[in-house]
Amino acid sequence: MKNLLNLYDRSKHINYLTEILSGLTVSLALVPEAIAFALIAGLSPLTGLYAAFSIGLITSLFGGRPGMISGATGAVAVVIVSLAQSHGVEYIFATVVLAGMIQMLAGALKLGKFIRLVPHSVMSGFVNGLAIVIFLAQLASFKVAGENGELGWMIGDQLNVMLGLVFLTMLIIWGLPKLTKAVPASLTAILVVSAIVLGLDIDTRNVGDISSIKGGFPPFHIPEVPFTLETLSIIFPYAFIVAGVGLIESLLTLNLIDEITETRGKSNKEAMAQGLANVVTGFFSGMGGCAMIGQSLINISSGARARLSGIVASVMLLVFIMFGAEYIEKMPIAALTGLMIMVAIGTFEWASIRAIGRMPTRDNLVGFLVAGITVLLHNLALAVLIGVIISALVFAWENAKRIRARKYVDEDGTKHYEIYGPLFFGSVQAFAEKFDIATDPDVVIIDFRESRVNDMSGIEALNKITERYTRAGKELHLRHLSPDCLKLLKNAEK
Repeated sequence: MKNLLNLYDRSKHINYLTEILSGLTVSLALVPEAIAFALIAGLSPLTGLYAAFSIGLITSLFGGRPGMISGATGAVAVVIVSLAQSHGVEYIFATVVLAGMIQMLAGALKLGKFIRLVPHSVMSGFVNGLAIVIFLAQLASFKVAGENGELGWMIGDQLNVMLGLVFLTMLIIWGLPKLTKAVPASLTAILVVSAIVLGLDIDTRNVGDISSIKGGFPPFHIPEVPFTLETLSIIFPYAFIVAGVGLIESLLTLNLIDEITETRGKSNKEAMAQGLANVVTGFFSGMGGCAMIGQSLINISSGARARLSGIVASVMLLVFIMFGAEYIEKMPIAALTGLMIMVAIGTFEWASIRAIGRMPTRDNLVGFLVAGITVLLHNLALAVLIGVIISALVFAWENAKRIRARKYVDEDGTKHYEIYGPLFFGSVQAFAEKFDIATDPDVVIIDFRESRVNDMSGIEALNKITERYTRAGKELHLRHLSPDCLKLLKNAEK
């Protein structure tokens, strides 16, 4: 149990005060986001808050990345909104349970390790796009409903007050660490700005203006849907997308936290924990979710490195829901807006801008493309998938040009082709063009000492070149084929 929770592992130093205060900071920042994501999905605010509690608690206890925060997310909300509109909340709960099972299966099959294959250019574009999305999302805080009910930008004193409180929050978060690191700057900023607003009775929007967060303990609830193949056909496509989006976002967040903390999380363990969390959430009236990059960065930047901070954040969120709603609802939106803007600034990889002139053009293009898709479509999984596909195609194209052949005729009149570079689907055409079958002597040797046949396309290329020499009535010998290639040849003969 000690190693599982990592709370009392004496081999690792844990600052308990920092963990508790960081968790409290995160719990305050979780409230408006969980409410907002639930509303995006067309669900009750408590559905988002319950998801933030249960997912956050389970992943903090059993996840593969201590310090990472999970909860209800916009990525999941966007996927399930159409299902909520067409079939209702009960189908959402069933979808979340099924998505969790798919994620657990992915963890059991150890598919999480493939996230390590995401190129740096894709990660950079993803992080920068995410930072821009976080920043742009805060602009909604500067809009208010007019007399006709339509949203419009704040003006006059209302705008000035909002800007002043936001900048004060940002100033505290930026300046306090330069004076002392005894308390988290984010929590201090929220408390100071809240105290000023309440003490001076400043008229500004607060959390309560979005929605009430008053509720009880999440009730156990079996989704009330028909257990039929028709139901499965309805929820499976959504569940599969939720599982995929959740895993990609969670494992990319894990990678990001790994880089920041210079440690290494366990991707397959995290996949299992995310799946378990969603299964439980679906049975406790939650909307589902995954890792939250913004909240994770708040937690890590506050100094948290262990599981305790995530546990505290989840438990305190439940306390707010059950006992402290009237106080949390008085928290000014401006303080949370300033906090998230600072998170966006800290998330953006500023070094990537300075490195543009030194990076290969293809890497720059991939980074810009991923960032652009992230910002325009708000679809993190699609952005990463497209980035990985393009990077793979570019890699294949570059390697296809590396296939070379050194040709010479020995004293016996035998023609030798020494092949260099990988032989795979991308290089088979260039490989075939290396041979002068019509003018070659009767005996030809192709030497693969410095080459490797990587796939069945390469095997097929060998078969075709062999057939061409046979039809020409010439003797062909293949030398130094790798054991992997010989295995592929044997499989092809079956």
